[in-house]
Amino acid sequence: MKAMLLAAGRGERMRPLTDQTPKPLLPLAGQPLIHYTLAAIQKTGIKDVVINVSWQAEQIEAALSDGRRWNLDIRFSNEGHPPLETGGGIFRALPLLGPDPFVVINGDVWFDYPLADLTLADGDLAHLVMVGNPAHNPQGDFFLEEGRVYDEDDKDRLTFSGIGLYRPELFTDCTDGVFSLIPLLKKAMRAGRVSGERYSGAWMDVGTPERLAALEQVLVAQR
Repeated sequence: MKAMLLAAGRGERMRPLTDQTPKPLLPLAGQPLIHYTLAAIQKTGIKDVVINVSWQAEQIEAALSDGRRWNLDIRFSNEGHPPLETGGGIFRALPLLGPDPFVVINGDVWFDYPLADLTLADGDLAHLVMVGNPAHNPQGDFFLEEGRVYDEDDKDRLTFSGIGLYRPELFTDCTDGVFSLIPLLKKAMRAGRVSGERYSGAWMDVGTPERLAALEQVLVAQR
């Protein structure tokens, strides 16, 4: 199994921190944010990692190189400008990801979820890790019931963590360009082909300077 990190975004919510530094390289308790995710991937035994890049791409490629530091084989999918969003970025990287299910992780989340536990049943196109709704997303994203994920507005919804396991077939009929992953997931949900789980461990969307600073304080205190 391979993994993909989504690291191509401009990081608008993180400005001015991201004016000169790409969001994945912002420092968090002494090391770049993306280092925590690479360390989590290393623990699973996954060796092959694809990282999509756009804004300040050269900084990310220079900082991570080929991944030997983590005993990983890192390859980059450079999207140029503008970035292709989540769906378009993954679709562009499919030749690097291969024919088997692959893990995708947002580049701005911090977590201790055990990635090695991810599984995808025959016939399913996606498996999503869901979390309780944080203050910045009180309405949640999707409804989870008995291990299945649905797009239902009239039910209590959870927040998609940005951690998922996907089959390449989720992107059947897509074409190269800028598009979001969410419509593809909703289509698969309507077909009953998306599983999920609720994770109650440590997780944070580090999407703003305030949340980055808050997480910094937590990690420093733990040390």
